[in-house]
Amino acid sequence: MSPLVVETHKRGPGPTVAIKDSLDVAGWPTRCGSRAFEAAPPAQRNATVVQSLLDAGWQVIGKTVLHELAFGVTGINDWAGTPINPQAPERIAGGSSSGSAVIVAQGAVDAALGTDTGGSVRMPAACCGVYGLKPTFGRLSREGVYPQFSSLDCVGPMARDLDTLVAAMLAMDATFVMPRAPERIRIGLVDVACDSNICAAIDEEVSRRGWGCEVVSLTLLDSAFEAALSVINAETWAAFGQYTGRGLLGADIEARLLRAAATDDDELRAAEAVRTAFSEQVDGLLAQFDALVLPSLPRLPPLLADVRAGAPVIDLTRFLRPFNLSGHPALSVPIPCPQTCLKTSLQLIGRKGGDAQLCAIANA
Repeated sequence: MSPLVVETHKRGPGPTVAIKDSLDVAGWPTRCGSRAFEAAPPAQRNATVVQSLLDAGWQVIGKTVLHELAFGVTGINDWAGTPINPQAPERIAGGSSSGSAVIVAQGAVDAALGTDTGGSVRMPAACCGVYGLKPTFGRLSREGVYPQFSSLDCVGPMARDLDTLVAAMLAMDATFVMPRAPERIRIGLVDVACDSNICAAIDEEVSRRGWGCEVVSLTLLDSAFEAALSVINAETWAAFGQYTGRGLLGADIEARLLRAAATDDDELRAAEAVRTAFSEQVDGLLAQFDALVLPSLPRLPPLLADVRAGAPVIDLTRFLRPFNLSGHPALSVPIPCPQTCLKTSLQLIGRKGGDAQLCAIANA
C-alpha cells in the first residue's frame, strides 16, 4: 500500500516534502482518511505551513494517508489504506500520521508533515525509526489544518536526519535558529515503567552521549495521560460527531467517537486542572535540567495481526499525550533497540519555546 493518497509527478529542484491529508494543499481535496470526506472539493488555498514550505523552495510531492480523522494510533485504515512499516512490515506503522512516517522511512521524500494531538507525529516516527518533532503548542500555524479547533494539536515535521527536520522547521518558522548546545548537557531521566529492552536502549543512548543524568519523577504523568484523553475525546467529538450513525466511518472510529460523546463538563474541568498542574511540574524540572528524557513508546510496536485481532494499543501513547496537554516541545529520536534489528525511540522534552535548543541537544 502506497503511503500517498495524492501524488504529483511535476517536480522541480529543491527538497521534497509530503503532506498529511488533514492539511490543505491547494487543488487537492482534504479527506482526512475518511469516507465522510470522500466528496470534499479541492482546497482553494494552502495551509499556512504548506505555503511557507513552498515559498522556501520545497517541493510538495503528494498527500499521505492517515488513521481515519487523525483519531487513532495504529495507522490501520481500511478505507484509505494501511501503509506498511518499512523497518518492520509485520508491525504497525503507528498513527495517526502513518503515511508521513512511512514515506520518510522509505527514503522517498526528504521530509513529511504530520499533526500531533496525542502523539500522532512522535508515535509513527518511533514505530518507523525516524525523527519526529511536536513543536511547542501554537508555534506553527494551524490555519488550513483539520480539525479547525484543538487545544492539543500541533503540526510537526518528520525526517530521517535532524538537519533536514531543522531545515523544514526553519522554512515554516523563520525564528527557528538552532543554537549551540550547552557544553555540559544536564538531563532529567524520567522514571517510567517500560519493557526491559526499551529501558536498556534509553540507558545505553544516554551513556553513549555522555549526558549528565539524574533520575527524576513526574508524579502527574499518568494523570496527564488520562486528562489528555478526556480533552481529545471532547474536542474530536465536537469536530466529527456529526458523522456518526451514517455509515460513513470505520467501525473503530465510530465506536471511539460514540464513547467520546460521554465526556462531560466535570471531566473536562478536572482535565484542565491537571493540565495546569502538570505543566507547572514539567516547568519546574526544566528549570533544573536542559531537557527531560523518557521513551517515546513503552514497548516495541505491536504486530499488525495482533492489533487487528483486538490487542490493546492506547497504552502506547502514555509517554506522548501528556506533553500535548502541557504544550511542551517533544522530539522523538531514533536509537538502536538491543537484541533486535529495529530502532526504538528516545523522547526529549524541552522548555516551551525552546524547540530549537531541543534539536541542538539531540544533535550534540
